[in-house]
Amino acid sequence: MAQSNLTLYNGNNSPLPQPAETEPGYGHLLGVLVRRRNWVLGTLIATLAATAAVTLVMRPTYRSTMQLMVDSNYRTRKATPESPSFSYADPNVEIDNATQLNVMRSAQLLQRAIDDLKPRYPDLTVEKLRKKLAVSTIQEQKGNEKVNTSIFQVTYTESDRTKTRDVLSALEKVYEQYNVEQQKQRLTRGLSFINAQIPQAEARVAQAEAALERFRASQDLIDPEIQSQSLIESLSTLQKDQLTNRATLAAAQAQYGALQGQLGRDPRQASIAARLSQSSRYQALLDEIQKTEVALVQQRLRFTEKTPFVQTLLEQRQQQSLLLRQEAQRILGADAGALASAGGNLVSIGQMGENDLKFASGLVEAQVNFLAAQARDRTLAANEAQLQGDLKRFPTLLAEYNRLQPNVKINRETLEQLLTARQELGLEIARGAFDWQTLEQPRLGRKVGPSWLRNLLAGGALGLMLGSAAALMRESSDDSVRTSEDLTKQLPVPLLGMVPELPLPEMGVSSRSLPFQRSDVLDPSMMQVLHWAPFRESLDLIYKNLQLMTDGAPIKSLVVTSALAGEGKSTVALGLAISAARLHQRVLLIDADLRRPGLHKQLDLPNEQGLSTLLISDRFLGTNAVQNANTYSDLPISVLTAGPTPTDSVKLLSSKRMRDLMSMFEQSYDLVIVDAPPTLGIVDAILAASFCDGALLVGRMGRVTRHEIAEAAHTLNRLNLLGIVANGASNTGSYYYDRIA
Repeated sequence: MAQSNLTLYNGNNSPLPQPAETEPGYGHLLGVLVRRRNWVLGTLIATLAATAAVTLVMRPTYRSTMQLMVDSNYRTRKATPESPSFSYADPNVEIDNATQLNVMRSAQLLQRAIDDLKPRYPDLTVEKLRKKLAVSTIQEQKGNEKVNTSIFQVTYTESDRTKTRDVLSALEKVYEQYNVEQQKQRLTRGLSFINAQIPQAEARVAQAEAALERFRASQDLIDPEIQSQSLIESLSTLQKDQLTNRATLAAAQAQYGALQGQLGRDPRQASIAARLSQSSRYQALLDEIQKTEVALVQQRLRFTEKTPFVQTLLEQRQQQSLLLRQEAQRILGADAGALASAGGNLVSIGQMGENDLKFASGLVEAQVNFLAAQARDRTLAANEAQLQGDLKRFPTLLAEYNRLQPNVKINRETLEQLLTARQELGLEIARGAFDWQTLEQPRLGRKVGPSWLRNLLAGGALGLMLGSAAALMRESSDDSVRTSEDLTKQLPVPLLGMVPELPLPEMGVSSRSLPFQRSDVLDPSMMQVLHWAPFRESLDLIYKNLQLMTDGAPIKSLVVTSALAGEGKSTVALGLAISAARLHQRVLLIDADLRRPGLHKQLDLPNEQGLSTLLISDRFLGTNAVQNANTYSDLPISVLTAGPTPTDSVKLLSSKRMRDLMSMFEQSYDLVIVDAPPTLGIVDAILAASFCDGALLVGRMGRVTRHEIAEAAHTLNRLNLLGIVANGASNTGSYYYDRIA
């Protein structure tokens, strides 16, 4: 909309603040559409008519559909606790709905179908087929969300009913072939991958087993864990044996000491004596020696040493001693050398009593037990040291073994899984089982268009949009002031009131009437206006606002004008006069439109004398031309008509005579209301306003433009423009009458 760039000034010639521009809201847009409803309705009707015409000439269209369930038996299996396994199949086996949709509409597959259909439909191309083909995924409701299923719906729309089914049948065949090919390719790629992985897995198994074998051979071990446990158990048993042996050693040592003390010999001597005492041959020799000794003692008592009998006995004893020594050496064997260190003679050594022999045997046995316990203790200590040394090696060996053994196990399991997967995939390929199922076969197309309801709804929606756009464009090109809000936004001057839009004549008027005595002589339309209560009340409110604006100082004269002709300024001036008269004011209403007077016609008054005759000749006084309106009403209203049309109205209105008349009228009346001509285009209203206390600008909604009302306000603002009246406002306030009606 065109905006005025005029700057308004107050009575002190200082510019008034311009109102802030605001963005139009939804209420404003709705008001525009209601105001321009003819544009909206016209565009809507035209669009609906065009839609109906197009629908009439449209060819019928048919649509055929089919549903395919795309699934595969070659989905990768996930490892589970019950069946832990890994899949080496191609991950692309998992169905991607978006990818499947693109593949189904791909040029390659469509071209295959076109090749099959070429004999029957030679003009079919990929571009034409793709435009009329729709592929979508069927969704199902799960909770609050819709999720895609593995079911695809293929739709083809064409004007040929049979062609719709033929095209989908060809596509069904192509889709099945393509799916089988893709499944085989995926499985082949998966099997190739497994075959490539098996040699690598076998090499890793051999490498891991060789490393474990080298470890066992170098450490002379089979299973370090079992062997370490065995060593720990052996060490524990050995330590228990040590404790038992030490107790035995202590007991043997105590027994040995006790027996040695009783016998008075060391164990070796006791052993020699016991062995000799137990030899019968040795004892027999001892008996012979003892007999020889007895005989020698007897012969020495009788004979001297040199006697033959004594010498013979001495030689016999010596011979017997030699035999005894030889027998002792034979008995003792390797221990014969101990005879010299044993001390004493062989006769005393080899003669032991039964008790001594028992003690000697016990001493020897105690010595043997003691020495055996000592030897066992040393052996156990050595074995313990060896076991401790072996156990110190095992932490490192176990760490190395635990590193090698799992590697062998993992590689073996991997190899076994690869072999199992290869076998399973080989069986699947040999079986060739693919799960591609056509859920709904293509049928002859059913008629789907043209749809009168759908087309008319679409045309209606389009018509509303186009109509709204046309209304908004018309509104943007229209600079007219439509509402009182537009008026207050455009001009920074007070809005004194709003005169409601008059009802149509057929609507009737209230039975209440103004106190005119001769209402039959008035124009019937003016009578209706003056009898309409909301009009009277709005003028009363405007007049009261005028009084409040002067801060108690009375307004003696007021010029009522408008920017253009036909804005209802004369009606407003008459209404203000009636409102002032109802408040017991002496009112003079002057018709200052000397070019096109009209007030006398509305009030049915003579116009031979009036303002023009008063201004032309000084002979006529003001009271001679003033007519009393109480002829038609009991209110004190006086009217000064315009009089005959002069040749130069500007000269008359700018004369000193005009100033003098206004001064005289202000002294004679409480309020002088001047009905001036329009402001724009002529200077008459400005001249009339220059002789008045204030000016009132009337703007009719829908007639005056923003630029025109702003220019008029700019012109009058230097002459004390008191405010603006919005005439024909649709949002004014007969609220009281609306609610009690």
